[in-house]
Amino acid sequence: MILIADSGSTKTDWCMVEKGESVLRFQTRGMNPFFQTEEEMGKEIETGLLPALKDLMPSAVYFYGAGCAFPEKNEMIRRSVNRYLSAPVEVGSDLLAAARVLCGSGPGIACILGTGSNSCQYDGKEVVKNVSPLGFILGDEGSGAVLGKLLIGNVLKDQLPPDLKDLFLTQYELTPALIMDSVYRRPFPNRFLAGFSPFILEHLDEPAIWELVTRSFLAFFTRNVKQYDCFNLPVHLVGSVAWYYQDILKDIAFDLGIRIGTVARSPMEGLISYHG
Repeated sequence: MILIADSGSTKTDWCMVEKGESVLRFQTRGMNPFFQTEEEMGKEIETGLLPALKDLMPSAVYFYGAGCAFPEKNEMIRRSVNRYLSAPVEVGSDLLAAARVLCGSGPGIACILGTGSNSCQYDGKEVVKNVSPLGFILGDEGSGAVLGKLLIGNVLKDQLPPDLKDLFLTQYELTPALIMDSVYRRPFPNRFLAGFSPFILEHLDEPAIWELVTRSFLAFFTRNVKQYDCFNLPVHLVGSVAWYYQDILKDIAFDLGIRIGTVARSPMEGLISYHG
């Protein structure tokens, strides 16, 4: 049996696979070596992964994750897993997983839109070009974290109708002081910000909400996708934001002359097939 992980900053999807078939699936909290120490990730393996395995031991682990784009970061993941599992661990980026799943053996452009965002051009075998996502402070256009950041900015700068602002603060039991503390002092501000995506989706009929969403998605295509051969290759999307906002993304892409291919909520099914 092999164990496959698809990890973002918010959650990790795990699947135990035997002979190409899923035998156990579960979730733990996300693990990102850019935001967590090796000890913190090891604790998540100990308290989240091990109990969920139910005494099943994999012969190999394939871990794809956000932040796993550099050898030293990948080693942090490998050591965290090997502290509790003796199986060999192969670590790759979530972008590689997206490209393998979305593009298959053909060329294309693979994009991730979830808590963070990322993109690449893939030749059917490997990633040949990647515009650095830069994280939610400097980049991550179109991501849940950036959508949440823009929403919070509108809330605190009174750019929303007063009743919608009050509804938001009441629904999430927030004050300006709590928001500032969560963004600037508490861990995982990207998770905090991305958690407001359901509110944004629910209120797309509000012009100020619609404007921030379309502006962020347009920036994603302009600052990332258009740096690839996007007018000759299909553009595929995966992730929670890609899935729930796909109609808007398709409309913006159409206006830009970009052809959208596959849109998937999660790469796991494709990873099962790839490794099966």
